[in-house]
Amino acid sequence: MIRVLFVCLGNICRSPMAHGVLRDLIRDRGLQGRVDVDSCGTSAYHNGEPPDANMTAVAAGHGVRIGDLVSRRLEDSDYYEFDLLVAMDGANERDMRARSFPNSTAQIVRFTDFVDDAVFDGDGVPDPYYGGREGFEQVYRIVVDGCERVLARALELEAERA
Repeated sequence: MIRVLFVCLGNICRSPMAHGVLRDLIRDRGLQGRVDVDSCGTSAYHNGEPPDANMTAVAAGHGVRIGDLVSRRLEDSDYYEFDLLVAMDGANERDMRARSFPNSTAQIVRFTDFVDDAVFDGDGVPDPYYGGREGFEQVYRIVVDGCERVLARALELEAERA
């Protein structure tokens, strides 16, 4: 099984949205048991909290359920238990790389590397707090586009291991 972990700062906006979208793709394509997904934050600011209410509302408006998710912090064991650690932006990618271990088995990648430039041409998924309701909608659009390619990468990793 290939395991994917989405990582942002607090694990209440961007990474839970990606978690929910990829979880739906996995379910819709019958890939349970082949690909697993989780999300976390590099900080412990919101440990134990549900996703942000605005992000939950935007997700629900698009048929994506994320209200069951609970924020947690990135753990050392994640570098060994997951195959892909997907940073939602450059700052979190740098933090993840700084905390990584030389013998870690996970690949650290940036989410926006999987996003079509026509959808979003930036180095990281923007923090929606600074864009009002439209900021949360923008995150949804970026995540939907990128998750297709993240899933494709996970399936490539599975094939490489076979």
